[in-house]
Order: sequence, then structure tokens, then C-alpha cells
Amino acid sequence: MWRIWLIFDPRRALVALFIFLFVLALLIHFILLSTDRFNWLDGPHKAAVVAAPATPVGP
Repeated sequence: MWRIWLIFDPRRALVALFIFLFVLALLIHFILLSTDRFNWLDGPHKAAVVAAPATPVGP
């Protein structure tokens, strides 16, 4: 494992890794915000379900 760090500069590799993970996290959050189910800012955009009036059952 130590030979890998002889090929790559550890500081640049870790900075690149952190930038990649940050961009990936932003992408995932924006994808979730674009869905109806997981949008925690606006909430669901479903229309209210109106209950149908019950008809009496009789002879």
C-alpha cells in the first residue's frame, strides 16, 4: 500500500478525493430535492384526497 503513495502525492490525492465526495454529495441531494417523495424543503405536492360521501346501505 505504501508504494501507491510513492506514485501519487498524498495531499493532491486527498484534496481530489474530498472535492469528488463533496460534489457527489451535492449531486445526490439535488436529485433527492427534485423528487416528490424526498423533497424536505417544499414537501409533497400531492392533491388532497377528497373522501367520497358514504351512501347509506338499506333495503
